Amino acid sequence: MTTVHDELTARARSWLAEDPDPETREELAGLVEAQDFDELADRFSGTLRFGTAGLRGELGAGPMRMNRAVVVRAAAGLAASLRRTGHDGGLVVVGYDARHKSADFARDTAAVLVGAGLRAALLPRPLPTPVLAFAVRHLDAAAGVMVTASHNPPRDNGYKVYLAGGAQIVPPDDARIADEIAAIGSLADVPRAESGWDVLGEEIVQAYLERAVSVLTPRSPRNVRVVHTALHGVGGAVVAAAFERAGFPAPIAVAEQAGPDPDFPTVAFPNPEEPGAMDLAFATARDHQADRAGGVDLVIANDPDADRCAVAVPDPDTDTGWRMLRGDEVGALLATHLVHKRARGTFATTIVSSSLLSRIAAEAGVPYTETLTGFKWLARADGLRYAYEEALGYCVDPEGVRDKDGITAALLIAELAAELKESGRTLAELLDDLAARYGLHATDQLSVRVADLSLIEAAMRRLRATPPVVLGGLTVTSAEDLGRGDGGLPPADVLRYHLAGDSRQGVSGARVVVRPSGTEPKLKCYLEVVVPVADASELSTARAAADWALGTLRADLAAAAGI
Repeated sequence: MTTVHDELTARARSWLAEDPDPETREELAGLVEAQDFDELADRFSGTLRFGTAGLRGELGAGPMRMNRAVVVRAAAGLAASLRRTGHDGGLVVVGYDARHKSADFARDTAAVLVGAGLRAALLPRPLPTPVLAFAVRHLDAAAGVMVTASHNPPRDNGYKVYLAGGAQIVPPDDARIADEIAAIGSLADVPRAESGWDVLGEEIVQAYLERAVSVLTPRSPRNVRVVHTALHGVGGAVVAAAFERAGFPAPIAVAEQAGPDPDFPTVAFPNPEEPGAMDLAFATARDHQADRAGGVDLVIANDPDADRCAVAVPDPDTDTGWRMLRGDEVGALLATHLVHKRARGTFATTIVSSSLLSRIAAEAGVPYTETLTGFKWLARADGLRYAYEEALGYCVDPEGVRDKDGITAALLIAELAAELKESGRTLAELLDDLAARYGLHATDQLSVRVADLSLIEAAMRRLRATPPVVLGGLTVTSAEDLGRGDGGLPPADVLRYHLAGDSRQGVSGARVVVRPSGTEPKLKCYLEVVVPVADASELSTARAAADWALGTLRADLAAAAGI
């Protein structure tokens, strides 16, 4: 044991000698002095893996944490990869949010890029991820870096990489950059410029806003009142500016969450999907709803880097008076709106999203495709015109932002709500119309957060070893393991089951997809059942049948996976 402890201490002291950040040096020195070998072992058990999500992890000292030393290596690896692929002297745009250390990581990245002979341009201030993705395309850059951990807990940060065209990296680019990172020796050998990078002006934000409002139809109705929460992120000011430029009434900001705050003090997790995250937004809406002249039509939330968009509609049958729409519901609404606006091109979603989009696309006569999860795949669909994923991500203007964009999605859903309002209708009523037209496509998710990642690995092994043959009383007609190339998609740690319908349950078919999360310590299981609906009068019965079927699917899947 002494030898192991000596090795840990030696590795920590070696790291200390190179760490450019006095805060993490002090932190690590304290662990060494206290001989906290459990903590040291955790921090030096390997290195953060650079993959298709870039880097993401908890802030702190050591190679298994996000810190300036790790970022310098990542930037050096990216620079080497760009130079090796013919982009010597190319421009890299660097953006950052308001999380702890984000500005430091962005400046370190710029210093490394310039030191490697590339050009670097920092966004003018903490800004949403869609502004960075836009800037990469707008400035014809060779690459982009966004320092953000999106909706992760406060102690996390991350490093997302985009290549030319503004789409996130995919294999083999991620592996090539990872190899270059691994080849970095001493940090002392990484040239870091003291200056020489540009800081872009506010004109890049104005260019983004001009492009964002172009998703709307000129002179379309704009009379819709929105409560908006930025969840302590960087989206508040940009959303307000976009709505003002578009001619909507100014959004009512949730005051407690409007300004950036890296500690996210009012929420357990800064994710609109998490329980309690929307409580203040609903309270704000109720306060304004009492005033008939200033009543609220929609509640809209962005996650902290504003690439996702959550929508809630009035519902007097709920305790809060509001109902959060699922990502699949918003995805269908936006698709229907774009079809009405005569959008042409490929409509795309992921294998874990609802199959309803395929029905909408088929009737509209537009191409449709499914990809693996994540906008890194959706953004590369041929002829892309619209893409969404159930995790509240929507791309409504791929020629402007080749990634999910919670701001343009908010504008477009507000336009749809305003058009419906002018004719005396609501988003909820349009969803009922879609169910009556295409069948009720009801979705749910079984999501299990773990402290021990081996539990997720064990669940996937269990399902592979003994694939279920019946789930929720429905026969499994096909079981696909995308890890071995099933489904005609790139290999991925994903299991997919298609289930037969059952007239006794009123279900015409179902689907289950299971995968580990790529960004959080979660096992995620996606469920869908389709219930035929002859007309709107049957919707209540159909929803009851769907709820029962989804509940039994959840229970049986949890048992099969051992979770």
